[in-house]
Amino acid sequence: MKITKVTPLMLDRYLLVQVETDAGITGLGESGAWGFLEASKSAIEKFGRYLVGEDPLRIEHHWQYMYRFSHFRGAAIMGALSAIDIALWDIMGKHFDTPVHQLLGGKVRDKARVYYHVFGDTTEVLTEGIVDAKERGFTAVGHLTPFLDEDRDVPYFKTHADKIGDAIETVRGYREAVGTGVDLCIEIHRRMTPTEAVQLGLGIEEFHPYFFEDPVTPDNFDEMEYVASKINIPIATGERYSSIWEFEMALSKNAVQYVRPDVCLVGGISGGRKIAALAEARHVGVVPHNPLSPVSTAACLQIAATAPNFALQEYPIGEDVPPKSNMVTGMAEHDGNGYLTISDAPGIGLELKPGAIENCPETPREVITRLHADGSVIDQ
Repeated sequence: MKITKVTPLMLDRYLLVQVETDAGITGLGESGAWGFLEASKSAIEKFGRYLVGEDPLRIEHHWQYMYRFSHFRGAAIMGALSAIDIALWDIMGKHFDTPVHQLLGGKVRDKARVYYHVFGDTTEVLTEGIVDAKERGFTAVGHLTPFLDEDRDVPYFKTHADKIGDAIETVRGYREAVGTGVDLCIEIHRRMTPTEAVQLGLGIEEFHPYFFEDPVTPDNFDEMEYVASKINIPIATGERYSSIWEFEMALSKNAVQYVRPDVCLVGGISGGRKIAALAEARHVGVVPHNPLSPVSTAACLQIAATAPNFALQEYPIGEDVPPKSNMVTGMAEHDGNGYLTISDAPGIGLELKPGAIENCPETPREVITRLHADGSVIDQ
């Protein structure tokens, strides 16, 4: 069997890849370099020129070849490599008529617990979203910020006391709205300095968050270690990391209690399973990052199925416009009790729908970020 064609596909806000073979088997993957999909698309095309004529089943060899041929990497390159890796695993599963998780050693669980995305630019809207998620059967809610999803066109300003105090009271309101029947995954989106993050972490500890996600930027592992050492809430981080070595550095510093590998950014299923194993050796949980399409969800579920230390899966259906069901067949669905059933279909279990490109036209992401009231750039 040989690879005959590698095609990047821009659908809605997502970059998928199709890898075709002379055996009539097609694999589907996705890049997680969402801020720079155009660059990642070019990298897919470049890798494709190498892959045509190659055996698709030599996944690890191709991974090493693409990763190590150049002196330069980064998110756009790793997103492309990840998309291709997922597609090659999809081909291998279809070739052997078995799900990818069977090729990785078989399932250790039949379903994956998920957390629902909640969005809103007011505390009231976010709180209503948490209550709605509970009523729909979800037992965990994420993308849950105490700072609101405000428009990036609106300049930001709060005094320190207001910033920390309002955030604490917001989390208090979330907990009071749903009791202890829903786990709260508190998302900071790297908006705080290390000292601010410690103050907020100590202030919301009594509400027992499931985790405190990305309190500071990922640029300095020592800063995350500092925050983790000062608070009693598990730190979740890793969605911006693009290699197993970054995760190893964070783990070695005890800077993370839940790793958040993006399977579409860290080297695909191959990279994701290695990161899960690194975390398992330290009794650290795995919460795969997944703000993307159903292809990403299906790839993440292969890790969820096989990693003993899997904890929770991000499930991004809170902003399902246009419906992700327009893209593929076979997508995982919520069972009404907080879980996704893990498919036993061959490969990752998906097929691109006829007309998907027409039904999900490309929506480019423009360069826009939020400014402080004084005109300087802030993180959001």
